[in-house]
Amino acid sequence: MKFVIAKEQIINGLQAVQNVVSTRTTLPILSNVLLQAGDNRLQLTATDLDVTITCSVEATVLAAGATTLPVKKLFGICRELTNPEFEFEIDDKQVCALRAGASFYRINGLSAEEFPPQPQFTEKRKLIVEQEKLKSMLRRTSFAISTDETRYVLNGILFSLKEHKIHLVATDGRRLALVDEDVDIAATDQGDFIVPTKAINELTRLLQASGQVEVRFTENQAAFQLTEEKSFPITIISKLVDGNYPNYRQVIPGECKERVSLAREEFLHALRRAEIMTSDKSNSVKLTFGKNNLSITANTPEVGEARESLAINYKGKDLAVAFNPAYLMDPLKALDNDEVFFELIDELSPGVVKVNGPFLYVIMPMRTS
Repeated sequence: MKFVIAKEQIINGLQAVQNVVSTRTTLPILSNVLLQAGDNRLQLTATDLDVTITCSVEATVLAAGATTLPVKKLFGICRELTNPEFEFEIDDKQVCALRAGASFYRINGLSAEEFPPQPQFTEKRKLIVEQEKLKSMLRRTSFAISTDETRYVLNGILFSLKEHKIHLVATDGRRLALVDEDVDIAATDQGDFIVPTKAINELTRLLQASGQVEVRFTENQAAFQLTEEKSFPITIISKLVDGNYPNYRQVIPGECKERVSLAREEFLHALRRAEIMTSDKSNSVKLTFGKNNLSITANTPEVGEARESLAINYKGKDLAVAFNPAYLMDPLKALDNDEVFFELIDELSPGVVKVNGPFLYVIMPMRTS
């Protein structure tokens, strides 16, 4: 096979796919990127057997064919070469000759036949959503994914498609983030599936501010095809997390006693400052709601004390409740609304953060001595 390609094109292609390649793999082929040349384009595919990413870039194909080359080495070479155009020629022994101006490299590859085959999606279950919309939904939920591998069913985001809505849910047992958006879903395309963290991270990285995503899913796989007017599509295929997601509706508190409006930025910065005075052992901040005032305190015997005071519109009874400051700041960082609403029942019940829009965040309080 033989093709000529612009430096920018191959760099873009390799950057899109190379993240999923593991540096510690027992199968040498999994360290390689599959290159398929034909129809004046080069298709690149990388996989770790759980997540597969495929994308195409423009190339002048002089002889069609396929091979695999070590992705990290190839990316390192292409990034350092200064010539704007590269020529690739691969012989029958899977040896690649790369020429760029006065530079010449010989790279040993492996046969394309050794590369794991891609899963096929024959089932009809699919939906189409705007890239920007999905990216925003992931940003507002992914921080709540559990990292505890013993509760593997929580190591991802639940996609729930029903009643013309797409719901995304993430929880680690101590907090829960939920968003939903209206989408066109046929009755036959409804269903629930859990997309693992690695695929979520890749999706978040690759989603753009324009274009669409076609989501397709089977019992154990999901595919996200990202299409944009100016470029070839990128496809992310992921194995799904096996198991049933817990009933998240149960943890959402019913009627709240107090609902407080807060300026998101001001609240976030006050929490950031107070968090400095916490420690690993004593990691909580206390929110005390009094008449038109919110006091945020962190008191750590071995570190010291912080006290912040915010003017708020509050007429309810005095209420003090403690939270993990990082958990309270995560949604505030992910949102872009100016105003957030904090809903409370009492000192021992979960707090709820809401906005004027389809977002809800439940956070468990911490016991204070």
